[in-house]
Amino acid sequence: MACWLYEGMLLFAVLFVSDYLYSALSQTRHALDNRHLQQAFLFVVLGIYFTWFWAKGQTLAMKTWRIRLVDRQGQPVTQARALLRYVLSWLWFLPALAAVASFKFSVAELSVLLFGWIAIWALLSRFHPLRQFWHDAWAGTRLIATD
Repeated sequence: MACWLYEGMLLFAVLFVSDYLYSALSQTRHALDNRHLQQAFLFVVLGIYFTWFWAKGQTLAMKTWRIRLVDRQGQPVTQARALLRYVLSWLWFLPALAAVASFKFSVAELSVLLFGWIAIWALLSRFHPLRQFWHDAWAGTRLIATD
């Protein structure tokens, strides 16, 4: 989880710069203008970031924590498999975000729902025979410790 938090801090910078560039290039004057297109753009930016680094084996945070992403045979993952892992990793967030889109929740209720779902999803990895996260199992990838 520490690697995940560190990755979030690094992604803040990536998303901040990307969002600034999007806003400047699209001449967005208000935060709600082009909101859905902006979110799609940031989704693609995240996809490029993770697919690129996972295909090379590690993101910057994974290098710090000495974690490497490999396929089931221990080989480096392809870009297609890295992209599949990226799409499947959104299962950490999508159910909670879909519930938020369907119902009117307060910020507190949203926080409980989102963090509760993330905790449940993380705990579900304990039920996998190899104690993997389910998006890794479905994508045919696994995380290993490096020296």
